[in-house]
Amino acid sequence: MPLRSGARITDAYVVEVVTDDALSPENDFPGELSAVEELVSPVPVLAPEVWQLARAVADRAAGVASDVLRLAVPTRQVRPEKAWLERDRDHVPPRVTAAVVEGYGDAVIESVIDAGGRAAVSAIPHPVLLSAPAPAPTPTPVVVDGADASDSTDTPAPAPAPEPEPTWVPGWAATLAQAAAHTLAGERSAVIAVPDFRDVTDLERALLVLVPAERVVRFDAKQTNGQRARALLTARTHPVVAIGSRAAVYAPASDLGLIALWDDGDPSFAEQRAPYVHTRDVALVRTAQSGAALLMVSHARSTDVQRLVELGWLQEVGPHRARVPKVVPTAHQTNADGYAAQARIPSSAWRAAREASHDGPVLVQVSNPGFGTGLVCTECGERAHCRVCGGPLGSPHAGSTPQCRFCGALAAGYRCPTCGNGKLKPVGQGAQRTADELGRAFPDTRIVVADGSRPIDEVPARPAVVVATRGAEPDVAGGYACVLLLDGERMLAREGLRVQEDVLRIWANAAAKGAPGAPVYLVGIGGKLANAMALWRLDVPAHDELTDRRELFFPPAVRVATLTGTDEAVTGAIEALGDAPVGPVLGPVPVDDPTPGTVRAIVRFPYGHGTEVAATLKAEVIRRSSTRRVVKGGAKRRAAPALRVRMDDAEPFSEV
Repeated sequence: MPLRSGARITDAYVVEVVTDDALSPENDFPGELSAVEELVSPVPVLAPEVWQLARAVADRAAGVASDVLRLAVPTRQVRPEKAWLERDRDHVPPRVTAAVVEGYGDAVIESVIDAGGRAAVSAIPHPVLLSAPAPAPTPTPVVVDGADASDSTDTPAPAPAPEPEPTWVPGWAATLAQAAAHTLAGERSAVIAVPDFRDVTDLERALLVLVPAERVVRFDAKQTNGQRARALLTARTHPVVAIGSRAAVYAPASDLGLIALWDDGDPSFAEQRAPYVHTRDVALVRTAQSGAALLMVSHARSTDVQRLVELGWLQEVGPHRARVPKVVPTAHQTNADGYAAQARIPSSAWRAAREASHDGPVLVQVSNPGFGTGLVCTECGERAHCRVCGGPLGSPHAGSTPQCRFCGALAAGYRCPTCGNGKLKPVGQGAQRTADELGRAFPDTRIVVADGSRPIDEVPARPAVVVATRGAEPDVAGGYACVLLLDGERMLAREGLRVQEDVLRIWANAAAKGAPGAPVYLVGIGGKLANAMALWRLDVPAHDELTDRRELFFPPAVRVATLTGTDEAVTGAIEALGDAPVGPVLGPVPVDDPTPGTVRAIVRFPYGHGTEVAATLKAEVIRRSSTRRVVKGGAKRRAAPALRVRMDDAEPFSEV
């Protein structure tokens, strides 16, 4: 449709059609309306519920709905649209047998789903052998005049479909797959969002045991636009289970009955594009709009979910008589090893790993990839940094050319700027260096390294030592025979508001990959976190952390808005809030930005006043954007915005 002078044509969505009689005088546009230039496609790619969701999410985040729709609707694809228009409309997808969500008592999660309830679910902390539910009993044939009624037709009975083989899947994936199958059996759709592609694969593998492949559609970053378009149209046609990463939460759904998130505290759920809405917040908005049930599944609960639990908005649901991991904090052990007990891998953990390696794979989780965590000069001990970006240099393998961990630039011929020495030595122990040391200690055992550069989805259930960085741990059918969690002190030493809950989540997810009853050694960590892991009471740290946040007036106890721009614009936006009930404003303070003179301020406010604050700040952004002028110079471009607003921004509170 044409905009402004008519010289600019843009694509648009039709969200409502009204007649002239339906236009009220107060809503009638006084100017001249532009005619629609062309109907691009009759296919309704934007579902009404997705439009309502995009509008509400944008208003909550002080953004615009078009930015949300970029995430929800792929670019137009002609072939999938033609195939959808020519589909067999009489085709009935295979029905789904209702599944029982095992491990949680008598139909606890099923009752939450059926009632459209909301629950924070503690995941089963070990792999599960998932089997297809038993088929419904076949009705007894009716005999009429001595003949089987089934003989009254010449049409042969269809052959029963082969049952899927039992499959080992993570406990959380089994729970979500069974919940989705229960929802789908009632001819209602389910939408499930998970952090990354490994989780999508695990969840899909679990679903295909319970649900026909035709009833499962994926929405993730690895798909082409054509695949996303086909998935979107399939989801609009009949009830399905829509799974994927962040984009899945926007999937259209025929009669939505369930929304679920796995591990909502994972940073992958933080959207990096405007309006920067976290997947958890989108799920909360959609649940309120649709009335669908909501399941927040995790091992270690985020403080955001803990807040909703303490408000009574989410019901707590935990496994019934679950076999929790046997976590052994080595810092709590008393033995005669002396200083050896303070080694990177204490003797007790060594012995357990050696014994377990005869029966199956052993998982060793480390904090960093590469050979070492950094490089220093052999003469003066100065830390080596990249000449290009200033980032730290590292060594992927022993004897390899130093490489920047930030930009990837090679540092061949590096010389120390302090003393001029050209020799470097590694400090710390990354995944590769740990693997080399374990290879010498376990000479007859296979050593496997899994990290971001060498992703491995699964390893066989036979003796091996798997060294993996956090989040890259491969799956094992039946689980690992032993788990060692190393470098805990280094992981906790980072600065940031969410460091503790992130590290606890990383430990818990790795521990849950162990077989039922397998020992898990938490090395070098004591105190409350170690006690929580040992007792598997992972809600206690979340409660304590939230209590501290309330006293400090920090998120998620309150909502925040980050204002970035010129000092005059940021100050003006704060003044525009007027009498709004905002807390003490942090800043403005100067920040690193390509535009000189950029400052940032953080506004904190109660959840109940989010609509008011978001509307005021959005109006300020629009007012200042409308007065931007073209920058002088050869290329005609507008000046950078004087004010940028980001709601619920975690960056100022993250690692520094």
